[in-house]
Amino acid sequence: MNVIIIEDEKPSARRLQRMLSAIDINAETMLHSVEEAVEWFQNNTHPDLIFLDIQLSDGLSFEIFDAVDIKSAVIFTTAYDEYALQAFKLNSIDYLLKPIDDDDLKTAVEKFKNRAPQKQAVTLDFNDIKNLLVNPIEREYKKRFSVKVGQHLKLINIEDIECVYSENKGTYAYTKEGRNYLLDSTLDQLENELEPHVFFRISRKFYVNVNAIKDMVSYTNSRLQIKLNTYNEQDVIVARERVKDFKNWLE
Repeated sequence: MNVIIIEDEKPSARRLQRMLSAIDINAETMLHSVEEAVEWFQNNTHPDLIFLDIQLSDGLSFEIFDAVDIKSAVIFTTAYDEYALQAFKLNSIDYLLKPIDDDDLKTAVEKFKNRAPQKQAVTLDFNDIKNLLVNPIEREYKKRFSVKVGQHLKLINIEDIECVYSENKGTYAYTKEGRNYLLDSTLDQLENELEPHVFFRISRKFYVNVNAIKDMVSYTNSRLQIKLNTYNEQDVIVARERVKDFKNWLE
């Protein structure tokens, strides 16, 4: 079976690669952006199965299908459920929410194997779509963090956090009371824990809370600078490749 992974977060791609290896599936090819994927598909034999993240660093992965006629089956892997119905219109086997569960992954792969001999466009059946509409996917996100302060543990509510950022190999939450707290999680791990309608990852270094944004101004190289209510320890800059998605997120 020829399998590839398209995922912009390299740690997540490597984790999925290891999970697939554990069930005897070798996914040697890993792509990380819409542009890279389009170029690859234009110059290579298409695989049997694609594991595809929806939100890539330079756009939504649906743009790949607009540029290239892809016949491969697809298993979507994403932290967001709002694109499920759009995914069903493509050659979708399944739609796995991150963090991916081992059993869910095995079930999706078995579903592909059982349908593969039919040599037809593979789609989720009508009952799957009906069940999603009747019982939409609900996801629990973090409501608070517990942090160590001296010999004590302190609870920080999510709504009190203006931004989360990485510095000197540590991850910090900055609260509206003007304090920094060291977290146990990395920014990549927080991708699946922070409410996506409230927090947006504007760069490799920063997540910002939409409710803490005071102002936005143009910055060099087509970027944006974010002004938060109280945080002013360093410039908060939206990376150029994330500006378009950030503006869409704000709306």
